Amino acid sequence: MISQIFILSTKGDHLIYKDYNIIMKPFRGEESKDSINGFYEMVTALSGDQPPVVMVNSGFLGELMSGLHFIHARQGGLYWVASTKTNPSPFTIIEFLNRLAALTKDYCGSLSEKSVRMNFALIYELLDEMVDFGYIQTTSTDILKNFIQTEAVSSKPFSLFDLSNVGLFGAETQQSKVAPSVAASRPIMSSRGEQGGKNEIFVDVIERLSVVIGSKGVLMKADIQGEIRIKCFLPTCSEMRIGLNEELSIGKSQLKGYSSAVRVDECRFHQAVKLDEFDTFRILKVCPSQGEQTVMQYQLCDELPCAPPFQLFPSVEKDYVNRSVNLSMVLIFLKLRCDLPPKSTALNVSITVPVPKGSTSMSQELSSPDQTAELQPKNKALLWEIPRFPGGAQLSALFKVDVPGLSSASLLEVGPVSMSFELPKQTCTGLQIRFLRLSPTQTGLSQRWVRYVTHSDSYTIRI
Repeated sequence: MISQIFILSTKGDHLIYKDYNIIMKPFRGEESKDSINGFYEMVTALSGDQPPVVMVNSGFLGELMSGLHFIHARQGGLYWVASTKTNPSPFTIIEFLNRLAALTKDYCGSLSEKSVRMNFALIYELLDEMVDFGYIQTTSTDILKNFIQTEAVSSKPFSLFDLSNVGLFGAETQQSKVAPSVAASRPIMSSRGEQGGKNEIFVDVIERLSVVIGSKGVLMKADIQGEIRIKCFLPTCSEMRIGLNEELSIGKSQLKGYSSAVRVDECRFHQAVKLDEFDTFRILKVCPSQGEQTVMQYQLCDELPCAPPFQLFPSVEKDYVNRSVNLSMVLIFLKLRCDLPPKSTALNVSITVPVPKGSTSMSQELSSPDQTAELQPKNKALLWEIPRFPGGAQLSALFKVDVPGLSSASLLEVGPVSMSFELPKQTCTGLQIRFLRLSPTQTGLSQRWVRYVTHSDSYTIRI
């Protein structure tokens, strides 16, 4: 049984709080604040990755809350938390919290602190229908839309100066700097038939790339994680047929001849996807609910069908500024080449280079004025940022890092280089959507949109 559900901002502000405790003494007033503040103090005190389950030790928050378990998820820069004193499945609670965040995004249009504050009444109504006396009742959009009456309050139009609500169809990436479609980020249609927008379906093919390149430019490791997401704004549940590459093969055993087949090692499908035409024609059939859902996830390990998008040619040397006072510097010359097709462009390219500890200052010479660079002494690294990088282009930078008392061994602290970037209109596996059809055909005009994006999950180049 769930005792409490609450939503916190990254600063610990209380946005939503719901108490389902009916057996033991209810958490009211100061006690409820103690439990929320106690969770925030514990989870922020943890170093590294935060575990999804946190247990209150005896005496930490008093005897009343001793043995209390907090289960949480991070979505949209917020903490989605459920507490319990019983022993439910943590995976069930985590899945419920992720589903709650997804429903909030569907009904509010975006997932951010601002949208939660503006739509608190709608979120409380969702919780009333989803959970009864601490027990989960439903998380189905098709069921909930018959009972939700509160209208969503839309936030201000998207601004490049406010990137906190970037999500699907702006590809939820590490950098979160791809502007989402205004149409795709609107709330889903209400149950009273007020559409508030066009009948549209958005499909995103998102891939995350993990690469390790050796010091001689040899590809040492390459993994691709991908998924196909849809967001539906159709008032009725029609069957949608998604056609993938006809030459798509699952696993090495399905490769035939010497054709340039699109291959993935394994894939998983949403429970609502019908696969009766997938083996023969590579067609997915699904009746999408209003809102957002992932219909397919796939993976390709230890192989990269195309060339790595970036090649780095580094040079690291030691130089003296003043030998009498042992003032020296590290000269780091980086030449970066983008191996994408000429008409393609990489966005928000960021290069991080670890530098020796004790680095005090840095000067740089960059090959174009739109680039920026800075030294981050706390992180012992320098950051080189390129907003747009055309395919086939080559950029260079020279960094002079002042390091008092630099030794030859300190040069080993330079590297490896890590990169982050986004590749719009690109998929590294070559997976493509051949067609997107609705049956029966909608009476009104319906629009279908498909977008491809690849972003770096971990892109490391050894020096």
